[in-house]
Amino acid sequence: MVETKAASILPLKLSGATAHFRKKSLVGPVDLTIAGRGITMVIGPNGAGKTTLLRLMHGLQRLSGGTIEWAQKNALVQRKQAYVFQSPIMMRRRVIDSIAFPLTLHGMDKKSARHQAKIWAGRVGLDHVLHSWAPMLSGGEKQKLALARALIYQPEILFLDEPCANLDGRSTRDIEAILQETQQAGTRIVMATHDMGQVRRLGSDVVFIYRGKVHEQGDMQTFFAAPQTPEAQAFIKGDIVE
Repeated sequence: MVETKAASILPLKLSGATAHFRKKSLVGPVDLTIAGRGITMVIGPNGAGKTTLLRLMHGLQRLSGGTIEWAQKNALVQRKQAYVFQSPIMMRRRVIDSIAFPLTLHGMDKKSARHQAKIWAGRVGLDHVLHSWAPMLSGGEKQKLALARALIYQPEILFLDEPCANLDGRSTRDIEAILQETQQAGTRIVMATHDMGQVRRLGSDVVFIYRGKVHEQGDMQTFFAAPQTPEAQAFIKGDIVE
């Protein structure tokens, strides 16, 4: 999925990064580096700042202080990353044209873009609804469409904000299979989730967010086997962490 000859935009480095809204601190200061390959799972209690951190890294959230640095210049960074929301926005178009949209937006002719969209629809299991109206799809189908739309432009890094939060078990399995295939093909994934089973199934490393800060981080097995802080220990056990 990723063009290996192109200059990499990774690593992504956050140094003292903060995000504020109306003088209220949402996240930070955060020091964090995203590099290499794998799936980073961003976890933490509700309101801890998981979504804000993802939006900050992607560029949707304004940086209030500190720095966020990529390995390449901003124009290339914008083209080589993608973001999928928890509740994806559906365009009032047919599935094939919704998936093709990122390609036509960047100048590809409609016929070629539709051809690529058909291929990607097949990869995510949407070939049977290719000419259906996107807003009429089921929740799982909408999330698959959002993934196909994000991946068709071959991003080097993909940010996901709880993509399976509102899905049933079958749809969740389908999405997880797509993400595993995506990661194996070379796309770096950073994903927020509240599902600890999903963290164990997909994660290569974990970032535990607590009160807007990176409270703990490390590889997945070490984190679950020996959490270093009382808050992480309680969270893993399913206790309420405020």
